[in-house]
Amino acid sequence: MPKYDSSVSGLDDVARHWDDNAFSWTSQVRAGRDAYREFYNTPAFLKFVGDLSGRDVLDAGCGEGRNTRIFARSGARMTGADLSPGIIALAREEEAREPLGVRYEVASFTDLAPFVDASFDAVISTMALMDGPDLDAAFRALRRVLKPGADLCFSVIHPCFGTKGFGWIRDENGHEVALRQAAYFDKTPWVAQWKFPKENAADPDDIPPFAVPRFDYILSDYVNGIVKAGMELREIHEPRPIEEACREHPRLARWREHAPLFLYFRARRPR
Repeated sequence: MPKYDSSVSGLDDVARHWDDNAFSWTSQVRAGRDAYREFYNTPAFLKFVGDLSGRDVLDAGCGEGRNTRIFARSGARMTGADLSPGIIALAREEEAREPLGVRYEVASFTDLAPFVDASFDAVISTMALMDGPDLDAAFRALRRVLKPGADLCFSVIHPCFGTKGFGWIRDENGHEVALRQAAYFDKTPWVAQWKFPKENAADPDDIPPFAVPRFDYILSDYVNGIVKAGMELREIHEPRPIEEACREHPRLARWREHAPLFLYFRARRPR
């Protein structure tokens, strides 16, 4: 069940939680503990975004920079922005250890204050926009830093299926046979308490939990927010885990069989 928290209302609260998460989150992500990221979301999102080599690209809500570095290794000139000073410090440490030419800045995607207008050939954002308190401000800021004709590609938890009332319905053998949904319209800020999957941990009993502030949006908030910001909605995509990944990581199969966990958008700043 969600943990409601009326004190989670603004950017300072989000930054505080991610500063608290920074070291544990980073160490587990870099150890490959997140099967959903490694074998489902990231491969599908990379395919959706396409080739960004030779372009100036902003990763908005970059976290510790794992995806930022993937795009940098593929030839993009990357800049990462995140509102958590703690997590940006860890991203900068990794850049010092393995220089890829990535610039990291402490900045919220709701204003992107360090960046001038029309400064990027593309903007990406991976699993971040649903964790910010002002989606409309984020879309305005993201449009502002895009060059005319440039694309914004972002991924979020699917708003139709990742609701507060989410849950699996199981048969007598414990197999997930259907998905239960409720509270789709409930936008009360809350704190999601969760852990990375046990099967990827050396010691399944020693997996620290995370407290992640969430500001749930419905599907129309994303679509209308893009339009109100003056961008064109070009494409949406609901990825499925590939069969091979489901065989290697059976927990992914339910998201292939029943519903998409993620939703991708491509929007464009008009010329």
